[in-house]
Amino acid sequence: MTGAVASSPIGVIAAGGVMPFAVADSLVARGLDPVLFALKGACDPLAVERFRHHWISVGQLGRAVRLFRAENCRELVFIGTLVRPALSEIRLDWATLRAAGRLWAAFRGGDDHLLSGIGRILEQDGFRMVGVKDVAPDLLMPEGCLTHKAPDQYALTDIAKARDVLRALSPFDIGQAVVVIDGHVVGMEDIEGTDGLLARVARLREEGRIRAGSARGVLVKAPKSGQDLRFDLPTIGPRTVEGAHAAGLAGIAIVSANTIAVEPQVMIDAADKAGLFITGLPA
Repeated sequence: MTGAVASSPIGVIAAGGVMPFAVADSLVARGLDPVLFALKGACDPLAVERFRHHWISVGQLGRAVRLFRAENCRELVFIGTLVRPALSEIRLDWATLRAAGRLWAAFRGGDDHLLSGIGRILEQDGFRMVGVKDVAPDLLMPEGCLTHKAPDQYALTDIAKARDVLRALSPFDIGQAVVVIDGHVVGMEDIEGTDGLLARVARLREEGRIRAGSARGVLVKAPKSGQDLRFDLPTIGPRTVEGAHAAGLAGIAIVSANTIAVEPQVMIDAADKAGLFITGLPA
């Protein structure tokens, strides 16, 4: 596991969503210099213009390493959403071909296995992979209830069961979220992500397949047991609140210090307006 960031500039391998830019802003606020290496087809081309940046394609390991070294970025963080590409879609360069065996091994597993495998390849080239905990700790979920509404005893019981389920499924590297309503596991996160899980629960309610009343049940998110916490931390934000409200849940529980909170004040305000709780669980 990594320690505190020791040097600047920091290389931010930027995939999709707002998180790469939140991390970059946090680095700037702490007096560190971010350089964004934007992944083509994933990173926002307009938002990235605010920062010093270079564009790279998935599979261009040689080009990426040359750019990291040219910018003197010895420490790298990977952040953002990325749809796993098929091997046939990757534009290979010679450095990637030389690492093909290790890349193939990384692809044969879940997302955590893939990202940690790519991280190990970069570390073998002399770079140091760091996580959000190291570069932007202010973006992590605190412990305790953040909203006016707090979880009642029914919700606490559902939260406990959800954590048991997530621990049991962790070795299979499947997902990081589960919905439990009145003690029943009604959905697990899969390739659709948390938004897809919540949409599925909302659809099941509309179809009458979930009989519990509204404002019952919880969404719980937690990293997998043994997960490399430098990669693919659970993330919540205003969209999560919107989805939980549409799914008729009572609230959201997230493991503190190991979950990224996107636009936290907007998220909390939205939860208060919707009558949902958001609570940070002990890690």
